[in-house]
Amino acid sequence: MRAVLIYGAGDVRVEDVPDPKLLEPTDAIVRVVQSCICGSDLWPYGSKEPSEKGSRIGHEFLGVVEETGPDVTGPKKGDLVVAPFVWSDNTCEFCREGLQTSCLHGGGWGSTDVDGGQGEAVRVPQASGTLVRLPVEEDSALLPSLLTLSDVFSTGHHCAVTAGVRAGTDVTVIGDGAVGLLAVLAAKRLGAERIILMGRHTDRTDLGRDFGATDVVAERGEEGVAKVRELTGGHGTRTVLECVGLEPAIETAYGVVRDGGTISRVGAPQYSTVPADFGTFLRNVTLTGGVAPARAYIEELMPDVLDGSLQPGRVFTDTVDLDGVPGGYEAMKSRTALKVLVQP
Repeated sequence: MRAVLIYGAGDVRVEDVPDPKLLEPTDAIVRVVQSCICGSDLWPYGSKEPSEKGSRIGHEFLGVVEETGPDVTGPKKGDLVVAPFVWSDNTCEFCREGLQTSCLHGGGWGSTDVDGGQGEAVRVPQASGTLVRLPVEEDSALLPSLLTLSDVFSTGHHCAVTAGVRAGTDVTVIGDGAVGLLAVLAAKRLGAERIILMGRHTDRTDLGRDFGATDVVAERGEEGVAKVRELTGGHGTRTVLECVGLEPAIETAYGVVRDGGTISRVGAPQYSTVPADFGTFLRNVTLTGGVAPARAYIEELMPDVLDGSLQPGRVFTDTVDLDGVPGGYEAMKSRTALKVLVQP
């Protein structure tokens, strides 16, 4: 089969790799119908040290079950399924708490002997707990939106939920990438009354308005903070969704949050410290968030996608086949594409 491998910064290749095989009785083999490139894939694409051996990459995919191990219950051959970006047994003590990202028997795609999602097929460990059946056909127009449940929409939802967004909440969303835009959609779904989107790419913020943003702030840094405070009577918003992962973004988050408010961060952090001085302490600001347990949210979010009331798949601006994946990485790096859909 063919799959995408990363050899170092800026070096993504499509190569022939061995077909996946069942290694454990809890495994399944899934033929990939759609996958995509994640914003977090751009971090290794921009910084990975060169290697003579490529590594599988990609953690968002849906496809058709081709084979299952003898201990797999639930998913069966022929089922169309979506896989969350972390595989898990969905039965351990952490999974039962809705924290599948800390599963005692789980792990990530593209690590050790586990396939990456950007390829023609994937061996899925702990298939019974990981895979979620999709009640549509393989050619359904809903597939791109259903694919977002594997990571990006679930991550935006996690950001909104952990921040405490609910009916009547005022929200600032920092970042106009795919996660930020879907955090807007998630906040709107949860009943947020005012949603301020901080982003400067008009084509993206226009989509953010479609998703529910009531205001857009294009300014950055101190100017951006001042603008948000001007829009909110000088106080800031009670909830802030940080969807970037860079130090200026978390500094902005503390600048725009209301005293007593909550910041949730889901952007993969490229910083090691956050504002925590005495002045910040006096403001009683809560910092929460973290990696999203997508498996906990898929079944909750799916009905709104199936009935068409939500269309998170609109974040896909480009579609490529496997040969087009290296160009897809460049397009996302240069911001000429918001998020790239891959159809092997």
